[in-house]
Amino acid sequence: MRKLLLLPLVLVVTLVLAGHSLNTAPKSELRNLIASNAPAALAGKHAIAPAHSGTATLAPSADEGKAARLVYGLLSDSQFHYRPEPLDDAMSAQIFKRYLDALDADKMFFTQADIDRFAPYKTTLDNAIKSEQLQPAYDIFAVYLQRVGERIAFAQSLLKQDFDFSGKDSWAYDRKDAPWAKDRTALDELWRKSVKNDVLRLKLANKAMPEIRKTLDKRYGEITRRIRQRSGEDVFQIFLDSYALSLDPHTNYMDPRTTQNFKITMSLSLEGIGAVLQQQGDYVAVRSIVAGGPAANSGKIKVGDRIVGVGQGANGAIEDVVDQRLDDVVQQIRGGANTKVRLEVLPGDAGVDAKPMTITIVRQKIRLEDQAAKSRIIETGTGMAKHRIGVIDLPTFYEDFEGRRTSDPNYASASHDVAKLLAQFKKDKVDGVVVDLRDNGGGSLDEAIALTGLFVGPGPVVQVRQAGGRVSVQDDDDTHATWNGPLAVLVNRGSASASEIFAAAIQDYGRGLIVGENTFGKGTVQNLVDLDRITRSDDARYGQVKLTVAQFFRVNGGSTQNRGVVPDIAFPASLDGKDYGESTYDNALPYSQIKAAGYRALSRFASLVPRLLPLHESRAKGDREYQWWMQDYTQFRERTDKKILSLNLAERTAERDHDEAQRKQRAAERKKYGLDTDDLARADDGLQADERNIAEEARLEKEAKDRISPLQRETAAILGDAIDLLGADTKLAAQVLPPRAHGAWAD
Repeated sequence: MRKLLLLPLVLVVTLVLAGHSLNTAPKSELRNLIASNAPAALAGKHAIAPAHSGTATLAPSADEGKAARLVYGLLSDSQFHYRPEPLDDAMSAQIFKRYLDALDADKMFFTQADIDRFAPYKTTLDNAIKSEQLQPAYDIFAVYLQRVGERIAFAQSLLKQDFDFSGKDSWAYDRKDAPWAKDRTALDELWRKSVKNDVLRLKLANKAMPEIRKTLDKRYGEITRRIRQRSGEDVFQIFLDSYALSLDPHTNYMDPRTTQNFKITMSLSLEGIGAVLQQQGDYVAVRSIVAGGPAANSGKIKVGDRIVGVGQGANGAIEDVVDQRLDDVVQQIRGGANTKVRLEVLPGDAGVDAKPMTITIVRQKIRLEDQAAKSRIIETGTGMAKHRIGVIDLPTFYEDFEGRRTSDPNYASASHDVAKLLAQFKKDKVDGVVVDLRDNGGGSLDEAIALTGLFVGPGPVVQVRQAGGRVSVQDDDDTHATWNGPLAVLVNRGSASASEIFAAAIQDYGRGLIVGENTFGKGTVQNLVDLDRITRSDDARYGQVKLTVAQFFRVNGGSTQNRGVVPDIAFPASLDGKDYGESTYDNALPYSQIKAAGYRALSRFASLVPRLLPLHESRAKGDREYQWWMQDYTQFRERTDKKILSLNLAERTAERDHDEAQRKQRAAERKKYGLDTDDLARADDGLQADERNIAEEARLEKEAKDRISPLQRETAAILGDAIDLLGADTKLAAQVLPPRAHGAWAD
């Protein structure tokens, strides 16, 4: 068992997790705005009226001031952070920029006049953090809150007029690098085009203008409502996270609530009723139900039902939760195992005036099986060349850190779960294994090492360089591999960090084929530092810091930093590297290289690539679903690269008709060739997720998960080709496979 790194009074958990998986700083309210606030210390002539949320003034707490000071101590100390930087005026400018970006990245609320007004804070945020006087963050948020109200009121007023869709108007929606609007008039013009596009999308979905006005008026009002529900804790979270992100893309601050959610994500468990909830207008509705959980066992809660009241225990008063924010309702429903919670539930198909039913549920510890490793078997090839390929879908490198610390024999672990799936594969007599790491953003470093050991056996897996330059080699100490037969790893641009450690090790050892896209390119290691342990606090008061402490390197000495893992057999890129990945961050570490570790390649699967490529290309040309996938992504890239939408009805109608004709043609081909008859692609309905029917969305989501993707199927076929080549040439097999696997790879 590998030991956890320990700092005085601090439990530190080592992570390799992509920043995009944990970054709690959203780009704008149109994508879940979060805000923050603080006291009146620097409230001189440049002070702005304090922020309000609804009718209550947002104000920082003493705990938040102390947490800011603690975070400052960690991030500016070379004993903790890999690349510490002083908290000075230069850092203040970075925090200022990132805080504004977190609030209004699309530059749709603030004007240049607002930014000029905030300018005195640009070099004083460092002093605010050091002195525990955080008022500037709240002052900025106060103006932000005011601007949101103004903009939404303007957007709603536009709905009263008619729009002309016959001209050459266009909407340049990608505003990441755009300048701030000069004044209110310029901002009005941006919002006019944005609203016009929203109207046009619904019009193209055959909605009538009265319905369009009603839908958009409610949508825009929802933005204001959700912003006004923000609390001082939210403001503090986003402000302090802006400081953390100023050091590097993967250092984050997490307040107590964010910390709790992160622990649930990593442990795949929580204590509650076993239901996934989502916001739907004024209501919190049931998105999905965990099989075997209390909600499912009650038989009384269904997907789409709305929770309108929550009461604690058998007799506690039921609190009305209509118009409450999602995380507040979730917090009330969660609770200790074997405790009762009473829910007032309005059935999804009932009107808002219907009488809700009251349901009593006993909370239990829930394991989130839906997010755990899963397997399926794909049959590929024909006749004597038919093969059974086991596919493992691993969404994240999860690990229950607390369960491991307390030696819980059943603690959640990605490598433990995969080992069980591999054992079952052996019983099922599969011929090869595909590990699907698409969109796996990383997780526990220990789990990445342990998972590698399942396929490589004992030996070096990754090298870790600390801030002082000391390099340590991290090994897997298992005595033998669980699976030593044919292996492929499927990756894409969303495969990051721990996924890259695993894929790189498999590639360096020659142990299997890497198939798919170039990966994310994150090559840094983070530790979780619990601020409550530092302060000896018994309560969850100060949160945690995820800070970069090291850089990892492949056993061959190379780095995945910025460059990622290059696949042996490449599929067309679904995401452009210039728009997504480590290289897009302005403060990412550069690529570097160190000496190789003492390791010996076990196999030479990559040597098969020249013979596999023609087989793959020939088969892909005849695979309709694979070709459709390529067409869809090519079309998507062509359209998104323009970063501009026409607001001309005729042009957009032609685009819609083209897409609809394409869907009809594919539906006919699916029927003709006996493929899955239900095409999961849908026409743009102009709606947002919380405006659609939840039950229908959940059904489509499940169907998409259950369906074998064309990329999984083609990866399995590529591995089947490799098995054929090895089976037909014993000399080649002896060169490619590990010695212990030759002739007996499923032992």
